[in-house]
Order: sequence, then structure tokens, then C-alpha cells
Amino acid sequence: MPPPTDPNRVIIFDTTLRDGEQSPGCSMNLGEKLEMAHALTALGVDVIEAGFPIASPGDFESVQAIARQIHGPVICGLARCNPADIDRAADAVKDAARPRIHVFLATSAIHREFKLRMTPAEVAAKAVEGVKRARDRVEDVEFSPEDAARTELDFLTEVVEKAIEAGATTLNIPDTVGYAVPSHYASIIRHLKKHVRGIEKCVLSVHCHDDLGMAVANSLAALGEGARQVECTVNGIGERAGNTSLEEVVMALHTRRDFYKLTTGINTRHLYPVSRKLSHITGMAVQRNKAIVGQNAFAHEAGIHQDGMLKERSTYEIMKPEDVGLLRTELVLGKHSGRHALKQRVTDLGYHLTDEQLNRVFDEFKKLADLKKEIYDADIEALAENQLQAGTRNVWTLAGFTSTAGTGSQTSAAVSLRHQDGTVRRDAAVGNGPIDALFKAVDRVTGVPVKVIDYRVRSVTQDMDAMGEAQVEIDHEGKRSKGRAVSVDVIEASALAYLEVINRVVSRKSRDRLKPTDHVPTEVVPGP
Repeated sequence: MPPPTDPNRVIIFDTTLRDGEQSPGCSMNLGEKLEMAHALTALGVDVIEAGFPIASPGDFESVQAIARQIHGPVICGLARCNPADIDRAADAVKDAARPRIHVFLATSAIHREFKLRMTPAEVAAKAVEGVKRARDRVEDVEFSPEDAARTELDFLTEVVEKAIEAGATTLNIPDTVGYAVPSHYASIIRHLKKHVRGIEKCVLSVHCHDDLGMAVANSLAALGEGARQVECTVNGIGERAGNTSLEEVVMALHTRRDFYKLTTGINTRHLYPVSRKLSHITGMAVQRNKAIVGQNAFAHEAGIHQDGMLKERSTYEIMKPEDVGLLRTELVLGKHSGRHALKQRVTDLGYHLTDEQLNRVFDEFKKLADLKKEIYDADIEALAENQLQAGTRNVWTLAGFTSTAGTGSQTSAAVSLRHQDGTVRRDAAVGNGPIDALFKAVDRVTGVPVKVIDYRVRSVTQDMDAMGEAQVEIDHEGKRSKGRAVSVDVIEASALAYLEVINRVVSRKSRDRLKPTDHVPTEVVPGP
């Protein structure tokens, strides 16, 4: 990351793994966070906010692992302005080559009165204590006055000035609830630059939420007033309506260099692959008309537009799809393709697979090629995602299944599941449809009844022989889990996705062996 004295360089602070992961339904496990951290590093982000270490043992472990394994970006851990948070964050990032602690404390009147129940003087003192304690542990300290956009300017000026005196090296001004509008937000930055002593020694940062749909606009307005760090997330995921979209703010600066005269270190050709990777990991699809990375972002249907595009691309496109990593045509692979071609395509799509994982992907690729005329990029992505999610040993695996459904007949399903001890157990059930019957049969075999919260099936590729992706979200004893799987048979994909969440539940209850079930399956046979 270049020094903050470079007046034209914008620091991209990515908080996908922290604020983005707080978005409902977007939680990630350790393996998924590491995979995203590798992708963000290749993308060229300057700072990765890896998590909130005090939040849970899992968050601490994720931040620690990223600090140890990811090289290049600054690795940042979030902490409230209290000793336990700061010490926990320091321990999590201490092995990073370039560690940062990001401390925050609410400053607005509404937060002081109803959340903190503290006076302005107490808030200022606590902020100073927090920054000093963090600075004792690392040299790079960021301070955020939470809900700054709704904080009285005089008090905001006082708090941030004291934070700088205490040792903060980055000063972040968050619009925590997405309340600001561009002119208002720009005026806050302008006021602070004019009245805060020592602010020239800090990187001035912005963190905006999209509750009014203006997070990107507010961030760009702040850059116009001299801010030089933008906190953002891939696909704009985050609390409530989300955060500033990384790809949108980066491409705004890239496309309108003539206006902003600012640069970033982002390799824009990685934007689309990283966006797709995050969608696969979280199960949160990008809307078709999403700027930069949406399916329709470079699509033209209107006749006038098509005519203009044929004559001169720039008539209706202000960016080249290649500049964001979107291929005009997908590479078609078939059953005659070799391992090296597949490996290159997997790498081009942004996946980091071990030789063992690649071998399994190749085997599945060959099986799929016998079923489909053409293999598309989305097929390869789906196979790679399956391997990345198959890192732990499953208690139950699908040995086989049958299902029946039809007009005027009772729907039923039978499953054969192989337990990790080698035995195969079978049972059957009836239901309101083939999927309902299938899930009930799995419940009878495993003895782990769960409540299905959400179930979705979608096509991940085109044509009649498309791969189908099933996503299942369940609740078990107050805890939610999600699973996904792909297959040319959507019922098989559904069974595999359901088994994935069942295995998570079982592993959570017992790491070594399955607890005895109340139901005895109709048939148990030795495994091979």
C-alpha cells in the first residue's frame, strides 16, 4: 500500500469478511473465509478486515488463520473500545506481516443516550483509552466514531482530534445507518479537514451503508473532499441494505478518471470472478441488473441498442466487459478435454484447488461430460465449489435413492445412506411431493429431524441438460445451517444438499460417532 502522502491513490479497505458476513444468511466457515481472502488478495485490495475476533471463537480462529496465511494486504481485526476486545483482536492479527486493529465507539447523541448511557466527556475519554491500548499492541490503528453522520459536528471534531492525538493512523467516518446524502456527507468530511488539528497525519476513511441507496454516491462525494480510503464489500453485502459496493466504487473511479483523477490498486479483471465466488459461498445471488457484475450489466436486447452496438460498442457501453473479468463467450469443454485444460480453466475462474481436489473435479467433470453435450464455465464453477465444501469427512453419504410421484398417486421416496462406519442403512417415507418424501426418508434413517426454513432450486447452466443447484437452509435446536449441491438431477442435488446440513448438525452434536437413533431403519447391511 503506498504512503498516504500520494494524493491520488485511494486505499480499498474490504470488509466482506466482517461487515459483509454480518448480512443475514451470509455467514462463512473458516475454509470459505480463507478462499475469499485469497481471492481478495488476487483482486488487489489494500486492507482485509478479516473479522470481529471477540465475537466468537470461530471468528477469532478465522482472523488468526488469515493473518498467518494471507500475504500482501494489511490484515485488520475489529474491536470495540474496551480492553478485552482490543487484546483479543491484537492476539488474532499478531502474526500478520502488516497487522491493524480497528477500534470503534458510538458518538451520536441517540447512541450515547440509549445504547451507551454515557456523557460526551465519557465517550471521548473511552475513545482515547481504546486507541492508546490498541497503539500499544500495533503501530497501525484505525478509529471509527460509530454513527458519525448523525453526530454533532463540534463533538465529532473533538473526539476524532483526541483519537489522532492518542495515536490513530486512520480516521474512519462511518455513515452507520445509511442516513447521509452526498452533499451532507461531503460537508462532514470538509468540516473535519478544516477544523481537526493533525488530520493531515492520518488517512481519512469512509464507511457507508446503503439504506437509502446512496452508499456509493456518498463514498464518492467524500473522496471529492479528500478522503483516501473507502471501506466496501464485494457485491455490496452487509448489514440491512448492505455496504458500499466495492466493484461499483472501483469502476466509477476507473471509468471516470477524467473527473475524479484518482486511482486504486485493484485488478479490475478479477471483479466478476470474485463476485461469482462470493455468491456461490453465501448462496446470495446477485440481482440481474446489478451494476458492473449483474447478469444484464453488459446485455443488450432493445433493437436500437443492438444496432448501435454493432456499429460502435461505445454507443451503449461505457466499460468493456473484459475490464471487469466478464467473458463475452464461455469456454466450452467436452469429454475429449484433458486434465491440463480443465486445470487452466479452474485457475482462470479464480479457484485454488489442491492436486487431490483437482483430481476429484476431473473425475466428476468426465462423468458430467458423458451426460451433457457441452460443459460451460458455470458447470466448472459448480464442480469446484462442491470440492471446496467437501473438506470435512461426512458422517452420512448418499448411496442411492428412488422417488415416485404422479397425478392421483401417493408420493414416496426411499433412500440408502452409507454411515461412516461402513454400514448402509435404508428407509422410505411418503410426503406431499418427491422432495418432502425424500427429506422425510433421510430424517428416518439419520434420526436427526430438522425444520426446513428455505429450499431453492435453480439452473446453473443453460440448455435442457443444465446442471441444477439445490440450496437448503434448516433450523435445529435454534441453530441454522445451510447446504448446497449440484447435479443434472435436481432431486439428487436436493438430497445431497440436505445431507450436507444433516452432517453439519451431526458433527456439531458429536465429532466422533453418530448418537443412537430412536428409529431403527428397516434394513442395515454391511458396507463394501
